[in-house]
Amino acid sequence: MANIQIEAQVSTEELFRAIEHLSPGDFADVVERVLVMRANRVATHADQSETNLLSRINNGTPVEMQKRFDELVAKREVESISPEELSELIDLTELIETRDAERLEALNALARSRGLPLADLMNSLGIVPRARV
Repeated sequence: MANIQIEAQVSTEELFRAIEHLSPGDFADVVERVLVMRANRVATHADQSETNLLSRINNGTPVEMQKRFDELVAKREVESISPEELSELIDLTELIETRDAERLEALNALARSRGLPLADLMNSLGIVPRARV
């Protein structure tokens, strides 16, 4: 992770400005950690089943896996992907889709347990749907 220099006391706005300068990988790491921190705060008030669901929800795609996926998609788009890489992309796609399905299943279960529409729960947890290529 890259190091950034900040003052001892920093406003939220200054913190966001510093985050804007991070590399894409470091930015993704920060987002993941913030989501985990948010889930942990919510989890302190949740029962054990909610804690388990929140843990499953926060089990997103690892940064390195996402990076490799993005690299392979880019190669496929410019038609420079080898047969081995295409096979790897298919495997990664299946793995990521499985992880996303498990995460969505946990989100649905948590929304039901809280009596909330899924979109409202996702909004309250700061989860934004992302498009896959």
